[in-house]
Amino acid sequence: MAGLIALGIGALLAIWMMASYNRLVGLRNQVANGWRQIDVQLKRRHDLIPNLVNAVRGAMDFERDTLTAVMAARATALTASGPVDAAQKEGQLTQALGRLLAVAERYPTLKADENVKVLQEELSATENKVGFARQFFNDIARRFNAAQQVFPANLVANRLGFEPSELFEFTDVRERDVPVVDLSRRA
Repeated sequence: MAGLIALGIGALLAIWMMASYNRLVGLRNQVANGWRQIDVQLKRRHDLIPNLVNAVRGAMDFERDTLTAVMAARATALTASGPVDAAQKEGQLTQALGRLLAVAERYPTLKADENVKVLQEELSATENKVGFARQFFNDIARRFNAAQQVFPANLVANRLGFEPSELFEFTDVRERDVPVVDLSRRA
């Protein structure tokens, strides 16, 4: 009888360990998918920026430093690896892009240019998509991290090599400020 009880307890423990493992694997895969969604939106953003720079380049000949800063920040953002590094580099790109759009406000020909308007709208929509993807990623990463830390699941997570996921967050308060630029305003 004691042997059956021990066998039953062992079977329940094995089932619980498998369920815990499977849950952690599922959450880890959701975190990876969340990161891929951010990556897709960031690629779209990175693809739009050269088009915007090219659209304003002719009208902003003496603003070369601003254009160069945007392209340098874009190149740096393309090298990002992981959520923390991407957050830092994307924050720098956002600041450079904000400066470009603020400078473009001073040019009446750019305000009236349909290509610039369309690119700005596309960039704005992409920024929103990045924000939503980042929110989804952070939500699922927090769930994954919490699932690894609660008892008794932490025993399975620690023994099987699960590691907490980084969150996509800005470390510099200034990076949280989003420049608001409307190129369609009339002076």
